[in-house]
Formats: sequence, C-alpha cells, structure tokens
Amino acid sequence: MSTTTPEFTPADGLLAQLNELQISFSGAVAHIRLSRPAKRNAINEALMQQLHTALIHLPASVQALVISGEGQHFCAGLDLSDLSERTVAEGIAHSRGWHAVMDALQYYRVPVVAALHGAVVGGGLELAAATHVRVADATTYFGLPEGQRGIFVGGGGSARIPRLVGVACMSDMMLTGRVLDAEEGRERGLAQYVVPEGEALDKAIALARRIATNAPLSNYAIVQALPRIADMAQSDGLFVESLMAAIAQGDDAAKQRLADFLQGRAAKVVKAA
Repeated sequence: MSTTTPEFTPADGLLAQLNELQISFSGAVAHIRLSRPAKRNAINEALMQQLHTALIHLPASVQALVISGEGQHFCAGLDLSDLSERTVAEGIAHSRGWHAVMDALQYYRVPVVAALHGAVVGGGLELAAATHVRVADATTYFGLPEGQRGIFVGGGGSARIPRLVGVACMSDMMLTGRVLDAEEGRERGLAQYVVPEGEALDKAIALARRIATNAPLSNYAIVQALPRIADMAQSDGLFVESLMAAIAQGDDAAKQRLADFLQGRAAKVVKAA
C-alpha cells in the first residue's frame, strides 16, 4: 500500500517525524495512517503517544480527519510484546494514558472517519469506536480477545463499545472469542458503511470531504454535544440541546446556509439512488 493516497501531500515538520504514523493532507481533509504493518498495526506506547501528538498539532485548516491502517489490517490491538509486568498503580496509569488519547479522538475538534479493513481487534476496536463514522470493507472482522488473553479492555472499550453493540454482545465477544464479520459489525453499529474489499479508504475520504464542507460550528456541536447529551438525564439533555441549537443557528455560516436554502440555492434532501 502506498504511503499516501493520490492527491494527498505528505506532512512535513514535526508531523513528518512521527515514525509510527503516516500523515498527509488534501485540502481541508487530513489522513492519519497507522504505520506498523509488520505488526498488523498493533498498538504500542509509541504509537499512542504519536497519535496524541498528531491530534494536537494538525493545522487549523483541517476540517475532517480520516484514520486508516497500512498493510493488510486496520489494527490488531495491543502489541502484547510491549506489555510488561506492571504494578496495579502502573496498570491504572497506563490505561488512563490510553483513555486520554481515545478521549482526544472522540472529542476532537473536527469529525473523524475510520477506514477499516482486515483485523479491527481489541485495542483496534477501541480505537475505531472512538471515531465518529466508520467504513468497513468486506475483509473487516471485529474481535475482543481479551478474555482469552487473561486481560481486560483498558482503552475505553467498556464505555464505548456497549453503546454501539450492547453489553450482551460485548460480553459474548470477550467471553467466547466470537468474531463479527463486516456485515454483522454494521448490523451491530460497529460500522455505518460496508464497501467492497479495498474501497474503505476511498469511501472514508469521500465522506470526510463531504463533512468538511459543513459549517465548522455545526460539525463541532455534533461531535461534542451528541455523546454528552446521550449520557445526561433527558431534561438536562434537552436543555443542552436548546443551548447548542441557539449557538449553532446564531453562527454567520448557518445564517448564510439557511438563506441559500430558502432562496433555492441549496439542494433539498432526496433519497439516494
């Protein structure tokens, strides 16, 4: 697989020095590719730290982000060779470090689209679950082998994955080693789109480009407010919804888009062909 997709320009400066990642740009879309193909993009400490650094240092011009994996797999989870004996306190600190990165991803300033293929397993599934839109190709499979490894999820999976598939399904995957294919994953909510083999990245980029044309404040409200409202009591959530609606519609970009629609300069919602 090439180091960057066509019409994407590789990053320079600090972002180019992150050797566990490949980062490139095309207009308002950034692409971060996990780059440990020999390890099936298994996550080690360096990759997590570099992903956090990349999120902090992407330029302000970026309005949507795509994450993918180099080689035959998106991400096969935690690099077990990087797992050393830790005290309980050290284990907590390690898990909380992962939480910081996953939170930064879920609550990033712009929407994040994941292009999935091959293994989306363990920590790789935790990573995918922190993104906002997930595109799986036909080779994708989802697994949580922690139960067979004698460990437990530590990257936020217990908080995010049940919100997508339900506690019963996640328990089944962890206890029995059940693996979901791409279509089962879509049915469960682990992906919103399934495309033919090799087409996930192109679809993810196309979606990201469409997302990047939305009003920035509207995108920000969607990725920041929706998951928080879902965790609130209904009355509290409705109040926050009112606040976000008022803020969004008061934005100059929103006013212009509404005027364009009312004056027939914007497309109406139609059913896809």
